[in-house]
Amino acid sequence: MGGCFSDARGGMEGVGGGGAPGRHAGPAALGPTSQTEANAAVDHFFNSRGLRGLYIPLELSLSASKLLDMDVFSKSDPMAVLYVKKQDGKLEEVGRTEVVQNSLNPAWITKIIINYQFEMVQNLVFRVFDIDTKFHNTPVKSLKLDDQDYLGQASCALSEIVTKQDRSMTLKLQKGPGTSHLGSLTVHAEETVASKQAIELILRCTRLENKDTFSKSDPFVRISRRVESGALIPICKSEVITDNLNPVWRPITLTTQQFNSKENPLVIECFDFEASGNHELLGTIDVSVAELERLHRDRTGTNFYINRHGHKKVLKGQLFVDKFEEKMQYSFLDYISGGFELNFMVAIDFTASNGDPRMPQSLHYVDPAGRLNSYQQAIIGVGEVLQFYDTDKRFPAWGFGGRTPNGSVSHCFNLNLLPMETEVVGLEGIMGAYSTALHSVALAGPTLFGPVINRAAEIATQSLSSSQNKYFVLLIITDGVINDAKETKDAIVRASDLPLSILIVGVGSADFKEMEILDADGGKRLESSTGRVATRDIVQFVPMRDFLAGGQVSIVQALLEELPGQFLSYVRSRDIKPLFVQQYG
Repeated sequence: MGGCFSDARGGMEGVGGGGAPGRHAGPAALGPTSQTEANAAVDHFFNSRGLRGLYIPLELSLSASKLLDMDVFSKSDPMAVLYVKKQDGKLEEVGRTEVVQNSLNPAWITKIIINYQFEMVQNLVFRVFDIDTKFHNTPVKSLKLDDQDYLGQASCALSEIVTKQDRSMTLKLQKGPGTSHLGSLTVHAEETVASKQAIELILRCTRLENKDTFSKSDPFVRISRRVESGALIPICKSEVITDNLNPVWRPITLTTQQFNSKENPLVIECFDFEASGNHELLGTIDVSVAELERLHRDRTGTNFYINRHGHKKVLKGQLFVDKFEEKMQYSFLDYISGGFELNFMVAIDFTASNGDPRMPQSLHYVDPAGRLNSYQQAIIGVGEVLQFYDTDKRFPAWGFGGRTPNGSVSHCFNLNLLPMETEVVGLEGIMGAYSTALHSVALAGPTLFGPVINRAAEIATQSLSSSQNKYFVLLIITDGVINDAKETKDAIVRASDLPLSILIVGVGSADFKEMEILDADGGKRLESSTGRVATRDIVQFVPMRDFLAGGQVSIVQALLEELPGQFLSYVRSRDIKPLFVQQYG
């Protein structure tokens, strides 16, 4: 579960260069997949019938200047939220940017997708919030805006933006009539490009300037696209490499959507990271994708420059392109519509801390009136979404931490209590087996995740021998802190090589800090007891109590929002193509 900061760990992680532009479409637009892919599905419907879609998808880039500073010892940490004003005057959220730390002049990298409809007046409201530091590890979708400092808002019609010659518009931020000096917000709109072409780059620098006194610089690069007006639109940022004047960054993937064409001018800036947000510029390079390709082909570098008093000073530091590879970037929809399956699995906590199931205060209490308990809500919510991607609808289901009818405590028993049959049929089968188990299994403990994760990993491993078109999703529902943290981390790191994602729902009022560590929230991948780092992030943890009050985002959306990205990270890392490409080349 990615934290709300683009700038996770204080701005040190990369953004927007992992294979898709940084985008965000809110609950009003979508659900668990990206809005671009939802649009692709609608486009396919119209195009297959020879019709044109009823909208044009636009990508909005946002930046602000001279924002109000609400923090005492640092600058504000701003996030922008876009709403559409409906005919009844109510605001419907469309999307949110990331949070930029310590900045009064943010240029957000996350884009917001909105459908432009010529025949409608679409009144937009932009609001900017200063996000409190205690919410650093909260996903942006889950942030409660009432808990944040309000920095101001601006309004316009979408048609006002698209009719500008450069499709850019700067609006004054206000809090109410007569307010002033709250800064401004600039909106730039571009039509999305439905191209799957992408390039993968590995960038390296040498002889960067040292800006630090007691150590070396901590460099990162930011890549921006220059638009017709001359303005720069940030499209991605690398991770920070600490204490290094000759850094090599992790691979960056840029789509045609981000750079438009190989000849389009780009600007690469290298900065020395500062936790205060006042990053020092180490140098700039004006370049295009075509020139980056030439640098790679010729195995040569190009020098950074810095503007001083209106003149360009060429620096010793150079940029090299160690890898330049053109590739097709298939979407989640390409795989799913081509027959790739998502196979649902569930594991339920039967430890004693849940309380006696016969008592109404128990987390396992089954209400005769039909009201679902937290376990049932999670099973139904996630299962109803995933069942459509599983053809046979036979779901492995387990319990853990309970004393089974044979008298022993088991940390991975079949929920239907049949010794040789792991699967149940449909959501009804899960719910029925759960209800039966509550009458036959005594709650015990401790809370161990390792055995269940290892069993799910075993199934995922077995599937690879017969098919590469299956991906497994394990839902673990628990009420407490795990007692096998080391074994669980080791199991997750091993499973990160497999076609598997793990969704964890925390129910009740326990302290779930250990779960957040499993979720790799700070942008730092999980590490095993032997020092092995997870190949990718495969865990998403959500505490149910954060969603009981209701709000814009359901717990199911919060659980599933990262699943398409985790799925794509797996198939892309193994160069697995969609089935239609495998069959027809």
